[in-house]
Amino acid sequence: MASPNGGIVGVDNPPVDQPEVITTFNASGNLTTAPYTTAVQYVIVAGGGGGDGGAAGAGGGGGGGYRSSVPGEASGGGASAEPLSPVTGNTVYPVVVGAGGSGKIVGGTDNGKGGSDSSFNGIVSTGGGGAGFVPNPSSSRNGGSGGGASYSNVGGNGTANQGYPGGTAQYSGGSNNGGGGGGGAGEAGEDCPNPAPPQRGYDGGDGVASSITGSSVTRAGGGGGCGRFTNDGPVGQGGAGGGAPGSNPVDSPNPGGTANTGGGGGGTDIGNPPFTPVPGGAGGSGVVIIKEPNAGYKVSGVWDMNALYDNVKAGTWTNA
Repeated sequence: MASPNGGIVGVDNPPVDQPEVITTFNASGNLTTAPYTTAVQYVIVAGGGGGDGGAAGAGGGGGGGYRSSVPGEASGGGASAEPLSPVTGNTVYPVVVGAGGSGKIVGGTDNGKGGSDSSFNGIVSTGGGGAGFVPNPSSSRNGGSGGGASYSNVGGNGTANQGYPGGTAQYSGGSNNGGGGGGGAGEAGEDCPNPAPPQRGYDGGDGVASSITGSSVTRAGGGGGCGRFTNDGPVGQGGAGGGAPGSNPVDSPNPGGTANTGGGGGGTDIGNPPFTPVPGGAGGSGVVIIKEPNAGYKVSGVWDMNALYDNVKAGTWTNA
């Protein structure tokens, strides 16, 4: 007995078009992939590093590590896009979004804290380095992008294929001192020249732009540094991509890196008498964005032969 589906007896199963799916995680959670997804694009940004505070020329925090597999776009540190991440359809994958690091607490012995890592499916972006004062451990300035230096030191190192180093600070006597800018995913933090001019900070490095969501957004910029004492010169500007500027006046609260960009926090300094400095700015939290491309037309079981013919003719048939 003939049937409307072209001679095969059974229930018609027309082709199913699995559309593109974009999921943005501003906090940790789980991704359940669509049934026919086999590989995904991603942008994974870690939390930014905290800025230094009360440090006699305070550096800015480094931007969070930046990794991307979007074709034609860039990862951090000047790297090209990575391969797509293979996945299985209808499967749950944990997603971790890193927090920003806190700024240095006045009177404390540590640097600004490094940001926390972000991750998805075994791909890890490293938290941005905290800005640092010379007597404190240099390792805390390293990160996805390096934290800027304070007083008289070199900035932290960035992580390969994720971000750039932080800027160098210089001290040339008196108030001639400037904190280095935090490194960004797309550019190194600005160095203070030697000899240092009086009372000014230096810019954080810019981040990297992505259009994974359909609109171009820059993320993982470094925080700006700050000059010594009153900072009568300009403060360092935050890098494009959520980096915070240095504080001006230097003893005013710092806004910190922008949430869900991985921007670095800005530096603060000891200010005017009676010297009541405030903590450095906190780094901005990270973000994870996953794009499941359009999987095309999928089929199973018995299907309508007219639909098969129409889709083969239109070039939209995928037999998978």
